[in-house]
Amino acid sequence: MALSFKIIQPLLQTGTNAASRWLSYIGLGIGVLLLLCSIQMFVNIQQLLGKNTVRKNGYDFVSVTKTVTNETMGQPDKNLFHAEDLAGLKAAPNVEDAAPLESNQFRVQLNAGDIFAFKTDLFLESLDTNFIDTVPPNFHWQVGDMNVPIILSSEFLEAYNVFAPGQGLPQVSQETATNLPVLITCSGRGQQATFAAHVVAFSDRINSVLVPQDFLHWANGNFGEQTTSGSARIYLKTRDANNGELLAFLDNKHYRINKDKVKFGRTKQTLQGIFSGLGVFGLLVVGMALMLFSFYLQLVIARSRDSLQLLLLLGYSPRWLGRKFSLRFIPIYLFVVLAALAAAQLLQALFHREVMLNRPELSTLLDWRVWLTAVLLTILSIITNFRLVNRLLRKLY
Repeated sequence: MALSFKIIQPLLQTGTNAASRWLSYIGLGIGVLLLLCSIQMFVNIQQLLGKNTVRKNGYDFVSVTKTVTNETMGQPDKNLFHAEDLAGLKAAPNVEDAAPLESNQFRVQLNAGDIFAFKTDLFLESLDTNFIDTVPPNFHWQVGDMNVPIILSSEFLEAYNVFAPGQGLPQVSQETATNLPVLITCSGRGQQATFAAHVVAFSDRINSVLVPQDFLHWANGNFGEQTTSGSARIYLKTRDANNGELLAFLDNKHYRINKDKVKFGRTKQTLQGIFSGLGVFGLLVVGMALMLFSFYLQLVIARSRDSLQLLLLLGYSPRWLGRKFSLRFIPIYLFVVLAALAAAQLLQALFHREVMLNRPELSTLLDWRVWLTAVLLTILSIITNFRLVNRLLRKLY
C-alpha cells in the first residue's frame, strides 16, 4: 500500500499555497516556543522565590501585626489582636493555623552575673511550640522550678555582637551563649523573684526572647500589673506565605506581615502574571497556526477533489487515504516541536549560567513539565490533523 500511495501522490496538489503552509509551520514553532519558555520560567520563579522562609514540615510561619496609625497611637486595644481577630486569621485563605505571641506584663531585668558586666531590661514572650522552628526537649517549666529555659533569636545575638566591642563587652558565640548562666529578675505588684536562666536554642524564625508558656502564664498571674487581654503579634501557619489570596486578605485588613518573609510575594505574583500571559499568548499562536494549517489542508483537498473522488470510486478506502495523507505531516510536527524544545533548552541554559550565575536552586535542564507539554502539543497537533483530514474526505462521498 505504501507504493500505491507514492503512485497516487502526484494527484494531490500539496504544493499549492506554500506560503500558507510555511506561515503555519513558523507560527506553530513560535507559539510552542513561547508556551514552553513560559512554563519553564514559571517553574524557575517557583524555585527561586519559593524557598525564602524558614519552613517546618512543609509550612511557612510568618508574624502578623496591626498597623499603628496616628489615630490609634495611645490606644493599645486597637493595635492588639483579640479573640475575634485570631478567629478571622484562622479562617483566612491558605492559613492552616494561627497562634498569638504572648508577652510579659511585668518588669524583667537580665543580669549576666559575675562573668561580665552586662545588665539590661528585657522582654519575654511565649508561643505555641508547634510554631517554633527549634524546640529542644528541655524547653519546659513547671511551678517551683528556679531555672528558666530560653530560646533566643539568632538576630538578637548578632545585634549584641555588633555593639558589644564599642561598649567594652566581649563578643559571644552561640556555643558560649548556651553555656552562659544569666539571671532574670521578675518584679511587679510589690513582689520580686530571681531565676537562673540559660539559652537552650536559637531561632531563625522568631525575633524574640521565648520562654515556656507555663512560665509566662504563671509570672503574668503573679507579677503582672496590666490587664491587657490582646496580643501584639500573631503567627500564621501557611502552605505558602507568598500566596496572593492571603496577601490580599492581609492588605484588606490593614495587617502588616513580616516583610522579610514575603518580600518576594508581590514580585512573584507579577512575574507569574507576566509569564502566564505569555503562555496564554503562546497557546493562541499555536491555535492560530493550527487553524491556518487547516485552511491549507482544505485548499489542498478542494483542489484535489476530482482526483480524490476518482480514487474513492476505484476502491481506495477513505480511512486509508486519510491516514496516509495525514502521516506525511507528522515529521513536520515533530521537527517543529523538537526545534522549539532545543531553543527553549538553549534559553534555559543561558538564563541559568549567564543571568542566574549557576544558582543551585535552578537546573540547566528543562523541567519535566515542559517536556510533557511538548509531547501533549505534538499529540494534539497530530490528532487535530487526522480529524480534519478525515472530516474533509468524508464530504467527498
